[in-house]
Amino acid sequence: MDVVPGNGDTGRLGHEDCVVVFSGGQDSTTCLAQAVRDYGRGRVACITFSYGQRHGQEVAVAQKIAADFGVAAHQHRIVDLAWYGQITSSALLDPSAAMVQNPATTCPNTVVDGRNMLFLLIAAIFAKGRGVRTLITGVCQADCSGYPDCRDVFIKSCNVTLNLAMDADFRVITPLMDLTKAQTWALADRLGVLAYVAENTLTCYNGIIGRGCGTCPSCVLRQRGYAAYLADKEGRC
Repeated sequence: MDVVPGNGDTGRLGHEDCVVVFSGGQDSTTCLAQAVRDYGRGRVACITFSYGQRHGQEVAVAQKIAADFGVAAHQHRIVDLAWYGQITSSALLDPSAAMVQNPATTCPNTVVDGRNMLFLLIAAIFAKGRGVRTLITGVCQADCSGYPDCRDVFIKSCNVTLNLAMDADFRVITPLMDLTKAQTWALADRLGVLAYVAENTLTCYNGIIGRGCGTCPSCVLRQRGYAAYLADKEGRC
């Protein structure tokens, strides 16, 4: 299924221009669509993590979506981090835990400590081995819901650290950093993938593809942004 017009598949193994940290959710899929538009089909690699998340089917969802966008199997690496739950606790790693945002704390209990730092480190190692220096991640501080590793200051700091750690010149690109969820939906619409993202991505913490469960924190944020974007779009028509 071709969902994004590409600039032609080069067919060359290991000659990508970027690596997308890819979960198969709304944000990373929007970033993937933009990357394929900017770099061309066959020039984008993806990396997906299986880390014991309660919505574990996101790996299969990510594989399907990546293929739909022209990412070949040899360009999509799945990394097993099943041990993550052995060293930290989070409602995202424990299906029996209720997902709550405690007003007395800064972070919700769905935060997985160090997740984006670890993901970017592994993505950089993967990228360097393929001769790639551009990393793309869909983190966003405008709607980060208290996640400290979604802040721009962290990403910039991590970028410097990666360069020092591997004596390389990585660029960590965050296309959604200052966008609200409504603005992210608007970007998907401009890229021509609004319906695809709405129907095929997995953002729901309870593992329901598309519209989701409607009640988990991720679904509430997603649906609120979608409604805001559609209202704004109708108001401009």
